[in-house]
Amino acid sequence: MVVLAVAGLFVGKYPLSLQALLSGDEMQLRVFWTLRASRTVVGVIGGFALGAAGFVYQTVFRNPLASPDIIGVSSGASAGAAFGILFLSGTAAVTVSAFGGALLAVGAALALSMLDRSGKNSTIVLAGIAVHALAQTALMGLKLTADPERELASIEYWIMGSLNGISIYSIPGNLVLCILCLVVLFLLHRQTILLSAEEGEARMLGVSVGKLRLIILLAATLAVSCVVSMTGLISFVGLLAPHGARLLTKNNRLSTMLLSGFLGGALLCGADILARSVAASELPVSIFTSLLGAPFLIFLIIRGRRAS
Repeated sequence: MVVLAVAGLFVGKYPLSLQALLSGDEMQLRVFWTLRASRTVVGVIGGFALGAAGFVYQTVFRNPLASPDIIGVSSGASAGAAFGILFLSGTAAVTVSAFGGALLAVGAALALSMLDRSGKNSTIVLAGIAVHALAQTALMGLKLTADPERELASIEYWIMGSLNGISIYSIPGNLVLCILCLVVLFLLHRQTILLSAEEGEARMLGVSVGKLRLIILLAATLAVSCVVSMTGLISFVGLLAPHGARLLTKNNRLSTMLLSGFLGGALLCGADILARSVAASELPVSIFTSLLGAPFLIFLIIRGRRAS
């Protein structure tokens, strides 16, 4: 992850060199600090957050296919971003609108799940599916009202995900909240692992399952929402990174959660480098997270079977 992050500082349409930066070239320094450094920071922290949150979702829901989509984060952010593109102006407004959409969707899913006093994981999943369907319906309605040549293209590009719009002026609030949520998740890592047990066993161990699940899912969701509102939808990172970490560590401990974050950061940084360097115009990051992630996961599966 560190190697890819350093490489990402110097890759792009505007060439940067270490010699020019050290000599104090004004334009080079401006590009470095305003665009490249902030973009790299978002790639590292954003990828780390997606990987760690993916671990949390898969552990809490005891489902290897669990992802932010499971309780409506991505679909809510998409609808919010589409609303911002159509009715608001400026990148910051779209970011805030996407963040608000993600929180609204998750709040609705959690509120619906609380109507069922049993507190089962399946209730939250079903509520998330319902909210996801409603958010997708809202998104389709917004697309129908969009200008096909300009606004619709912007919505579709946002949904495909990109770090192209990142600058030092648009990230501080989101990054601070994202880091705080990650701190909460790592402080509660032991409780997260306990939630992977059967609910009755967790209660016997003194775990307040309902409240704890709500706090952990809310922290993970806020972290993902912070990232998604800045970058658009980034596919595969939250799904792949935890699987890769478990295949490498052979366990489900704190070290696995940490490795999930590092793998997520490496995957997003590597995909971003390819997105801005393989074509004349910048491509969506999600194309490369899938192209890098799928073969890597296949390799780890084959390696794990041979080892066993």
